[in-house]
Amino acid sequence: MPLPYRLFYRRRRPTRWGKLLNGAWAWLFSLGILPASLVALETQGRRSGQPRVNALVAGEYEGERYLVSMLGDHVDWLRNVRAAGGEAFIRRRGRRRVRLEEVPVEGRAPILQAYYRQASGARPHFDVPAQPALEDFERVAARHPVFRIAQRET
Repeated sequence: MPLPYRLFYRRRRPTRWGKLLNGAWAWLFSLGILPASLVALETQGRRSGQPRVNALVAGEYEGERYLVSMLGDHVDWLRNVRAAGGEAFIRRRGRRRVRLEEVPVEGRAPILQAYYRQASGARPHFDVPAQPALEDFERVAARHPVFRIAQRET
């Protein structure tokens, strides 16, 4: 893996530098001055109960927006979302309550393929060839949870 990858991620987990950079990106994304695909996701810490904010790319597929865990099942934001029953906030020029609905494994491949094209920084985290076909994403779909961003019903 190239140096930046090793500096920010090891064993599919963010390093201290990765966490620091993520915090800075999350703050910048929340301002809403960068492209709309760049969002700050706020979740409630499942153990601490404190707000946790992560910088993520919201991919788009067939008119819907999705969040993808490029590092797999073992990331805190994902565990926090699951513990909260999908309740979260998107911070981008304000704070908007959303419900994140997990996409079943069998429905993930086309979304992952679209996300792969849109989020170039996530590409090193996918075990697919340089020019991946849909079948390649079907093979890795179980390793990359996907959530549809839905408006929370009041």
